[in-house]
Order: sequence, then structure tokens, then C-alpha cells
Amino acid sequence: MKKDLLINGKKVEAKNYTPLFAPYSREEIAQIAAADESEVDLALEAAYQARETMAKMPSYKRALILEKVASLLQERADEAAKIIALEAAKPITVAKGEVDRTVQTYKFAAEEAKRIHGETIPLDAAPGGEGRVAYTVSEPIGVIGAITPFNFPMNLVAHKVGPAIAAGNTVVLKPANQTPLSAFFIAELFYEAGLPAGALNVVTGSGSVIGEKIVKDDRVSKISFTGSPAVGIGIRNKAGLKRVTLELGSNAAVIIDKGVDLDKIISRCVTGAFSFQGQVCISLQRIFVVEEVYEAFVEKFVEKTKQLKIGSPLEETTDVSALISPKDVDRTLSWIQEAEAHGAKIAIGGTAEENVLLPTVLLDVDPAQKVSCQEVFAPIVLINKVENVDKAIEAVNDSDYGLQAGIYTENIHTALDAAENLHVGGVLINDIPTFRVDHMPYGGVKESGVGREGIKYAIEEMTEKKLVIFNRN
Repeated sequence: MKKDLLINGKKVEAKNYTPLFAPYSREEIAQIAAADESEVDLALEAAYQARETMAKMPSYKRALILEKVASLLQERADEAAKIIALEAAKPITVAKGEVDRTVQTYKFAAEEAKRIHGETIPLDAAPGGEGRVAYTVSEPIGVIGAITPFNFPMNLVAHKVGPAIAAGNTVVLKPANQTPLSAFFIAELFYEAGLPAGALNVVTGSGSVIGEKIVKDDRVSKISFTGSPAVGIGIRNKAGLKRVTLELGSNAAVIIDKGVDLDKIISRCVTGAFSFQGQVCISLQRIFVVEEVYEAFVEKFVEKTKQLKIGSPLEETTDVSALISPKDVDRTLSWIQEAEAHGAKIAIGGTAEENVLLPTVLLDVDPAQKVSCQEVFAPIVLINKVENVDKAIEAVNDSDYGLQAGIYTENIHTALDAAENLHVGGVLINDIPTFRVDHMPYGGVKESGVGREGIKYAIEEMTEKKLVIFNRN
């Protein structure tokens, strides 16, 4: 299968193509276009020329296109899920869940397209403002450069393309090299739904070539990026006065207080740690358990982990499959070995079977080790004992990241203290930090990023407020 670039509503042959391999089987599944700078320029020009068409399109028409995309995706949900499972090695049941969320995300975008409004300003509240009427309108800002990761190849595309189209912008989308098929699939649905030519362009290939061009080009008004902190910081440094939303890394944590019904939460915690092999920005990576319930929690957690099924992502019973690349298997094995050398104990896992890193639970991990202080992005979770919740909050905050954190407690005062003192973008009371629905504000502090996603909140950053004043004097 050969996948060309998608520019100005048409397939465009590239000068070069690269093979795409399935992470689990390592079989070649497609030949993917590798755009050079001139081909990226074509996409940028198409988006730039289409921006006035989109800006003038009535909001109800934008909403209808987004509703149609949601409907088409719902009709082809099984096909979409299989694409995700094949190119990302996401277990098929989890992939189906992503498709369902993507449908919801485009529905939210359709709804929000009709809610973009301004406000009246009482100018006579200030001396000299008498006799004047003022209001604001929200206008699209133009071309959005969207750069997306492999781990949610449809839903994270939706979180950039959905609000951009809802607001009347155009998009140049650069999907992750490992998961371009999902992006092409969605883009084709948009054109089937009636999107004007040039409003959504998909360019694949080298991140350095495409990303550099998109970030620096003056025709682009905003960059929306999800990926690593190193790349995100580089984007922000090069973007100049462009608007930038960065969804970056995390080493998300949960706190387990005494008095909690462990049997009620264990399954949820295991799912948070190992769903999609831990390759989720808010995957549960660190667990801090107060000493009174530590031993019992570890025992139950390890026992539940043993029940996870390893295998092909296309099998309905599979819980854990291959990591996205062999080099990630090597990296995570070295991180485990490093932690073990510094006193960590392996309660389960710690080895790999071909491209599958077995679900791994580490105990007594030194917080300076990579498995704790960096984003592991693998089926690895550490469980450390703490004296009390205050110490646990200190441990959670002792991080360069701050995306989301959770706490399980039966004490309302403890919950409120945690909500106030955890330095993260989102605090989950009596839940894991891996919770997300697609209309909530989502983003972090510190090296976890800048700005917020969630359709309504993304639209705010993809529109410009214009003030209009009538002088009646």
C-alpha cells in the first residue's frame, strides 16, 4: 500500500517514500510519502489560500462538516480501530475505545462551532466612555500547524483538527511517522464530508524537515504540538510570536491513603499503569502508598498484573502488546537495570519477549532514577512507601512534570489539601491520573506543557478577539 501526501484536497506523489512496519509483527504495511521542504511549502500555501474560504464559512456549515465526519467515522469504526491496532500495536479493544472517543471529540467540535461568541463591554463604566457601544467578536487566526504523536493517532489529531475547523481555520497536519495511516484516514473522511480544498493538508516524513518549516513559516499563525519536552521547548524557542500550545511529558502519580478499599481500586490502578503498554501521557507511572496499607496494596497490585494477557494487538483478549519500536524496548530495559542497580526491587516483569516489554512493577525506587523522574512511556510502574499523605504530595511534586495526579482517600480534608497542594494541571480525587474526557480542559504545568486542550479551550487559543466600538456622540 502506497500513501501519498494530501495537499489541497488531492493526493500528491512525493519524490521519496519510506517503509512503515507494524510494531508487533515487524511486517511492512505501507510505503509512506516523505515530504521535502518544497512539498511542505505546497501544503502551507494551500492552507494559506483556503483560510479566507474557511473564515467566511457560516458556523452551522462548519458544524455540519464536523457532524458528518463523526457520523462517517462511526460507520467505519471497526476499520479505523484496526488501522490503529496495526500501525501502533494498540490492543484492538483499546483502539476501539479511542475511535469512540474520537467520534465524541468531533461531535464536541461541531457543538462548539456554534457557540463561538463575543461579549458587550460597558464602556461607560469609565469616564469618557459615555455614548459608546462596544462588543467583541472571535475571529479565526488562520493556518494552524498541527504536530501529533503516535499514541493516540486519531483522537489527538481530532483535538487539533476539530477545534481548528470549528473556529474557521485551516490546518497543515504532520502526524507521527509510525502512525500516518490514521491521519490519512481521517483527512479523507473530512473531504468526503465536504471540507473545502486546502482546509486540511497532511504531510508525512522527517520531523526535522517538516516541523522546522511549519514552525518558522510566516503563513502559520499557531503551532499545536503534542510530544516530548525536548522537541516542544525547541518549537517554542523557534516559533517567535506565533501562538503555541504544547502538550508534553509526564510521570503521572497517584497517592493511596489509609482507609481506602483496596479491592475497589486495584483493577483501576493496574489499567492506568498498563493500558496501551503505558504509552499514554497520563499513564500511571508512580504510586505512593502510605505505610499502613503498603504491603497489602503491593500484593494485590502484583496479583492483578499477573492476570494481564500478552499478545497480538489484533486479538480481542490482548491487554499488553509491543512497544512502538525495538529501541524503546532496549531503552526501558536499561532504565529498569539502572533502577535495580540503585536498590530497586522487581516485583514482577523486568524482561522482554521480542518487542513486548512485560508489565513491570518496581519497588523502593530511588526518585533520581529515570524510571521515576523521566517519562517512561512503557508498561513500568513504581510503588513506593510513604509515611503519610503530606510526604506523598511532596514526592509527587518533586518532578519536572505536572500534568495530572490522583489521590484515593476517604478523608475530605485530605482530599482538599491534595487539590490545593499538588502542583499539576489536573487533580483527580478518588481516581487515577489517567482519566480524560474530551471536553475537559487538559494540560499541565512545568515541563508538561503550555496551554490547554479540550475543544472549547483549544478554540479560545485558535481565535482572535476583535473589539468593535460605535461612537453615538
